[in-house]
Amino acid sequence: MELSYRDAYDSSPDFEPDGPTQASDPLLLYFTSGTTAKPKLVEHTHASYPVGHLSTMFWIGLQPGDVHLNISSPGWAKHAWSNVFAPWNAEATVLIYNYARFDATALLDQLVRCNVASFCAPPTVWRMLIQADLSKVKVPVREVVGAGEPLNPEVIEKVKQHWGLTLRDGFGQTETTAQIGNSPSQQVKPGSMGRPLPGYVVELVDPITGQPAEEGEICLDLAHRPVALMTGYRDDNERTSEAMRGGYYHTGDVGSRDADGYVTYVGRTDDVFKASDYRISPFELESVLIEHEAVVEAAVVPSPDPIRLAVPKAYVVLAAGFSPTAETAESIMRFAREQLAPYKRIRRLEFAELPKTISGKIRRVELRGRERDVHGDSDTKVDGEFTEDDFPSLKS
Repeated sequence: MELSYRDAYDSSPDFEPDGPTQASDPLLLYFTSGTTAKPKLVEHTHASYPVGHLSTMFWIGLQPGDVHLNISSPGWAKHAWSNVFAPWNAEATVLIYNYARFDATALLDQLVRCNVASFCAPPTVWRMLIQADLSKVKVPVREVVGAGEPLNPEVIEKVKQHWGLTLRDGFGQTETTAQIGNSPSQQVKPGSMGRPLPGYVVELVDPITGQPAEEGEICLDLAHRPVALMTGYRDDNERTSEAMRGGYYHTGDVGSRDADGYVTYVGRTDDVFKASDYRISPFELESVLIEHEAVVEAAVVPSPDPIRLAVPKAYVVLAAGFSPTAETAESIMRFAREQLAPYKRIRRLEFAELPKTISGKIRRVELRGRERDVHGDSDTKVDGEFTEDDFPSLKS
């Protein structure tokens, strides 16, 4: 059924329920961000988000009376996570900062002005903030977290240096609430997303055998179905069945788990690729690249290669004060070469803006398609692109 907002002006201001509302009745519909495919329409109930976000509240560490600031646009599930249900459950105050264009310095001013106690932002925002003057914030912000994409270790370290706080990572989806996270007072292991949060039984499933493994797709055991899991994809039984196959809900993300149960993000199942028969995690390479002073953001994708099948190529966004020159490219590639195993080296690099979803996530699927179009049948370089062959000193 489609309803027009305009018709609401002619409706009665008095609400008359047409019957009891069940906990299992639909409450919310949210589109996924569409980083690897077309967005899917996710259905949640009167229980899955209101009750399910107790895990999100626990991960953030919200307390009654906190002023909580979350950077997320209305219309995306993360806005419901941290601007509605988690602070509502905690009896915390929600701070909304309205701006036409993001300004890192202005945002830091709001943290001070409003005495923010807990702050959540996506990695894109955190990467911009560490380029600003973090020392402006002298108020006792207690909890700082990030979600939406994995947090690079370099970002976590910069926040620690300036604020003395550990920026805590967390993992969840539109289809769920916070599944895995570094909760307050839990020991944080560098690079790890943390451990499964209350209400979730997480398994890593080998994509070939379908059995639990120490590295594999992050899945939820449907024998212990979490209350926070979506009903399914609206009017799409095929994709719902695919996501719920084999007794698990499949997230489409790959992780590894250590002996203490900490899960480290590897990448989307669609993003992990092979080069010279070695498996490459784009996130691992990107985390090294942004440690270079010239790099603000980076995205690594496979680029077709006649010998190795594919080689890692980096799309790089430069920090202020750096130019997209051959010297800059050589410096970045040399830095990566010194930090990575030979098979993980960045073989190609291009200075370019990164395509993103409306919610700020990098669309690597678009970059992969571009590489197939440009290098699938030829080895022609494009403007702003550099390869190892351009720098003889890197071949030694």
